[in-house]
Amino acid sequence: MLTLSQRLSQQQKLSPQQIQYQKLLQLNTLALEQRIKTELEINPILEEEMELEQEDKDKEKDDEFENDSDKEEFELEDYMNDEDFDHARVNRSNDEDIFQPLAPAKETLYEYLLEQLRLLELDNNLYMLGEEIIGNLDNDGYLKRDIDEILEELELFEHVKIDPAKAEELLHKIQHFDPIGIASRNLQECLLVQLMAMNNYDPYYRFLAKEMLEKHYDDFTKRRFDALKQKMNLTDESLKRTVQLIQSLNPKPGEGTLESVEMNQITPDFVIEKVDDNYIITLNDRSMPSVTINRQYLEMFNSKRKKGKKKSTRDKETYKFLREKFESAKWFIACIQQRRETLMKIMQAILERQYEFFEKGPKYLRPMIYKDIAEAINMDISTISRVVNAKYVQSPMGIHELKYFFSEGLSTDSGEEVSNKHIKERLKEIIEAEDKKKPYSDDKLAELLNNEGIHIARRTVAKYREQLRIPVARLRKEL
Repeated sequence: MLTLSQRLSQQQKLSPQQIQYQKLLQLNTLALEQRIKTELEINPILEEEMELEQEDKDKEKDDEFENDSDKEEFELEDYMNDEDFDHARVNRSNDEDIFQPLAPAKETLYEYLLEQLRLLELDNNLYMLGEEIIGNLDNDGYLKRDIDEILEELELFEHVKIDPAKAEELLHKIQHFDPIGIASRNLQECLLVQLMAMNNYDPYYRFLAKEMLEKHYDDFTKRRFDALKQKMNLTDESLKRTVQLIQSLNPKPGEGTLESVEMNQITPDFVIEKVDDNYIITLNDRSMPSVTINRQYLEMFNSKRKKGKKKSTRDKETYKFLREKFESAKWFIACIQQRRETLMKIMQAILERQYEFFEKGPKYLRPMIYKDIAEAINMDISTISRVVNAKYVQSPMGIHELKYFFSEGLSTDSGEEVSNKHIKERLKEIIEAEDKKKPYSDDKLAELLNNEGIHIARRTVAKYREQLRIPVARLRKEL
């Protein structure tokens, strides 16, 4: 049986303006710049403020708003002249310079290798194979796909059949491109290619290095120096010079040679500078377009809303369109200003809590979680999370992601709380100072930290060591 009933309930929903603010809040500087440009394209009411006309426009608009203040059920002050934000220049002051450096176009490793491939004057089939080989290199410059698999694909999709022997010959030629060792299939092959190309080195040690890589590669990678010395019948000096020769080779020929296609560029969102004894925080938004209301649309809006005049259907539709766009423009400008204030407030709170870090360095980083900052500035933890995500700060200590300043703490015997990043720094210092002939095991490292009052388990030491990309003791051993 169907029945009717009433139920009273409360629901919390975000308004479109709040959703827009949260989306803007989580954007970094570069993403926000693009977002503003997009909004300028889709909302004709908004325009980019021109530097030279700024002061005159401000004065003229203020006069217009005063004259229109007694009209209709809403006022243009609500859209153009709110006290809580500067509608004309939400991003920078008049005395700030606009500087937007352009990165020069750089050749990628892929393009660089293709240029060398063209110099070989290959037939179309082999050139196509060369392109496939170069296109399948990873970021370190290694060919991770099997050459037979590439040949099968060329035959299947391009109807190109190439003799495997000729394919190997072409691969060998590519491996001798600059950088030498590129397109190798594994580290062993990469080192051997580079070694055989070193014509200006002592032939005796080149021979020993080649034998070590071909016949005793496993012992070399696991640093079993005593076993190498015995199997190859080497003196201490010969073993040392042979190992040094191999270690001088480049294990990652594709890394750092030229710009990769996916070049990462970090633009800091904040800049912290020390002036006298104080730290000054600046939001890095000087290249951001400064938005304001288009004057022509403002005049059109005023003419369409005058009373005592019968409006046509077209005028009503135009008025409705302009009103919606004005409201959207008002909220967009307000959200940008509110975002600016929120970012500065959070960065200021981080600076105050991590003051010793900016003064003395990473060892003085304090334990801190999102909740600490949220309580300090009376904001929600989710807001802190949005601001911290994918944003960077440049300070006298370098460029750091905001997430870097947040870490769990650990109590020492003295009762002081230290950050896990401080423990990592101390762990790194101990390893750097160890005897390389007898490097510390993870158990020994845990024991040394415990002696300093930092109680930490061996598995935690191993986890921190891996995060620091420091190899195990066996691989840190040196002659």
